[in-house]
Amino acid sequence: MNAFELVSRRFRLAALNLSRRFAKQGPEGPTGVNLIARGAKVTLLGRRLLQRGPLLGAGGVAAFGMLPGPASAAAGSGSGLGSSAALAGLAGFASLSLPGSFAEMGLLGWLGVDLAINWGGWAVAAALKTEKFYDMLGTGSFLALTAGSLAVGGASGARKLLVSGMVGVWALRLGAYLVDRVHRTGKDARFDEIKHKPGTFLVAWTAQAVWVFLTSLPVLIINGMPSTRPLGPIDAIGITVWAVGFLTEVVADRQKAVFKAKPENKGRFIDEGLWSLSRHPNYFGEMMLWWGVFLTCAPGFSSPWHLASVVSPVFTFLLIRFVSGVPLLEKMGEQRWGQEPAFQEYKARTNMLLPLPRFKDTHTS
Repeated sequence: MNAFELVSRRFRLAALNLSRRFAKQGPEGPTGVNLIARGAKVTLLGRRLLQRGPLLGAGGVAAFGMLPGPASAAAGSGSGLGSSAALAGLAGFASLSLPGSFAEMGLLGWLGVDLAINWGGWAVAAALKTEKFYDMLGTGSFLALTAGSLAVGGASGARKLLVSGMVGVWALRLGAYLVDRVHRTGKDARFDEIKHKPGTFLVAWTAQAVWVFLTSLPVLIINGMPSTRPLGPIDAIGITVWAVGFLTEVVADRQKAVFKAKPENKGRFIDEGLWSLSRHPNYFGEMMLWWGVFLTCAPGFSSPWHLASVVSPVFTFLLIRFVSGVPLLEKMGEQRWGQEPAFQEYKARTNMLLPLPRFKDTHTS
């Protein structure tokens, strides 16, 4: 039995035990926990995970920032509501039931779908020792979670359609660009070593799944609501931030692709267009557009708990700035051109992220 099967088996056993425990009726009569846990069927993580728990399902509980539903009503409005809500949320995680439709998909259900896509991709990629569809499944996970949550929550309301469109357009564009790049170059240097180490390779695929889920949180919350507030003048802020970020990323990627396609630029670093103002303008655009998505979602939130999804743009910034984006490329740049005075001069006069004009030219004659 491999590691994935062992983890899946232990998860199923733990979830089944929790579901049986919480299915017992208490002295006050049936609670939200009982209503959720009864008849729960636990399945593998790779299958469709449908949540009926109030914490994470479409019903929701106000104590955790989700929507009130039948389970919370059954728990009563008197004493014990908070504890029933918390236990009901845990039961929602434990009870992975499979009714005939995607009627109530919870946040952890979408996390399960996300993990299933990426772990499935890892299984195939590890067997073939290839990284060529890593980015494709990464952006594909964004599309699956966005389209799926929109369909399950009901594709009604301009806000849902707008933020889902924002993520969809970005994912399609970036996915096409990254897939085309890896197929033109034949490889992705990030995976030269780890694709031959299944365990380490799994960490990379799991990290991608976590990135997709945390970044998608604002949209998953909005799409999981039965209705949202209409768009208003304040939404122009989020839309503008997203548009500027998206265009910055698109233009920067295009400029770099055109630069590298010219034979005379082989082995050179780019110092043209947006890249003359910022060493990583594409990453700046990426950070900015996710702030735009969050700011467009925020006016539609129905609970202060939903504001916790600010983790989306914050995580994106931290990931790119300190983990997998800027540090990696800065290191690669030093390795390739660190001995060139022109490169050190470029670094000295160019911002790392913010694409601002050069107020001081440090070129020497």
